[in-house]
Amino acid sequence: MNALAEVVTAADRALDRYAIADPAESRFGPRLADADRRFALEAVYEGYLMHYRTSRAFQGMDPDLLLLAGDSLYALGLDRLAEAGDIAAIAELADLISLSASAEAAGHGESVERLWAASAELLAGAATAGARAMAEGLALVPGEG
Repeated sequence: MNALAEVVTAADRALDRYAIADPAESRFGPRLADADRRFALEAVYEGYLMHYRTSRAFQGMDPDLLLLAGDSLYALGLDRLAEAGDIAAIAELADLISLSASAEAAGHGESVERLWAASAELLAGAATAGARAMAEGLALVPGEG
């Protein structure tokens, strides 16, 4: 089962009626060997999509339910990491959620994909800096210098 399908299966049962029978392929699956990080990143990304784009795994929700469902998927992903004791990954995804929302609110939605890529690389162990460093490099947030 791909990570996105696993997220759909683990989501709140109230969302079952909105689930797409065969969701898209996982976006981050091939990059992350760690199953908990892979699941969490897919869940949080799907939550982001429900807030700002188009869901890959659910359809037919009104805008209010989309926001609530997105929040529940953020929580689902972070909870999986908490159960695993992966505080570093929780911190990275919390930053990513916040930075993505800030970029969207400031009209910089075109930069958000670069934030997600930076976090994915960090969580995969292929980079030493994640979304916050990328956001600072793109001047989306002030540096901490």
